[in-house]
Amino acid sequence: MGTAAAPGFDTETLRRAIEDQNAEALLALYDDNAELRVVDRNTQPSHPKVMHGRDQISDMLNDVYSRDMTHKVEQCVVQGDHLAYTESCQYPDGVKVLASSMVELRNGKIVDQTLLQEWDDES
Repeated sequence: MGTAAAPGFDTETLRRAIEDQNAEALLALYDDNAELRVVDRNTQPSHPKVMHGRDQISDMLNDVYSRDMTHKVEQCVVQGDHLAYTESCQYPDGVKVLASSMVELRNGKIVDQTLLQEWDDES
């Protein structure tokens, strides 16, 4: 894990929130007007899923962390007001997901995030 970045941002809090599946703690790291873009097999780069504000981001986080799966932050790098991290996840049936995020920070809060995620082929 990295060290503290912009004032008030703590990568250890990020790691604990993700690995403990604590949507509320993770949501507290986002600015009220944050934007989150998700690109995956269902939402391609030309049409990403875009969430605006903490309410929409909260809905996604609550959905993800309500699932029976594990989450682990593998790498986390902070440089100035930018944060990048990878997260590995696994469902009980063994299907794995790898996610990579690029984040912009302002005043110690996440204001912009692009999340790329890929699943094991289930066939």
